[in-house]
Amino acid sequence: MNLEKYRYIVVEGPIGVGKTSLARRIATETGAQPLLEQPQENPFLERFYRDSTRYALPTQMFFLFQRMHQLRDLAQTDLFSAPVVSDFLLEKDPIFATLTLADDELNLYRQMFDHLTQQAPRPDLVIYLQAAPSTLAERIRRRGIPMESGISESYLQRLCESYSRFFHHYDTSPLLMVNAEHLNPIERSDDFALLMERIAGMRGKREFFNRGE
Repeated sequence: MNLEKYRYIVVEGPIGVGKTSLARRIATETGAQPLLEQPQENPFLERFYRDSTRYALPTQMFFLFQRMHQLRDLAQTDLFSAPVVSDFLLEKDPIFATLTLADDELNLYRQMFDHLTQQAPRPDLVIYLQAAPSTLAERIRRRGIPMESGISESYLQRLCESYSRFFHHYDTSPLLMVNAEHLNPIERSDDFALLMERIAGMRGKREFFNRGE
């Protein structure tokens, strides 16, 4: 697939849906520059999973600054002259803040978010991967990251609902919503080719792709 039409693609979705794996494969297959989250660099994340109330704000703020630095570095080095594929959409960041922060912390976070993101680049295409909370829980269990073991299905339910509300109103960039329940573009080359064909064939501002079983 030629990414000439889409110089900056973002793959998004809740934890466990496969966004990082898909972003990495698109970058590998097309020669694009990957721009991926670095959760292992967040010193508060493991503590957040143990005590979300105490560590929600520093965890959230670290991710906000980290993502802004990644985008700023990318722009300063003119890497947007080559296609870029990312696994995070900066506009979506407040989803987690709303779920985890107390009101006063949320107000502080929103002030920082509004200030920092004014000049953030806009994607040419956002691919939003969807899956049921039970599916996400099973995928998280299978990948076996110890600090994720405490993520509850009720939290995943709230997270999925928040994503759905966000993308229901999202109109900043063209959006392809993908049902990832039965789509496995990482392990099945036919699925990957089918998805890439669907991306290349997008004509509208907002489209939906459902492969089925």
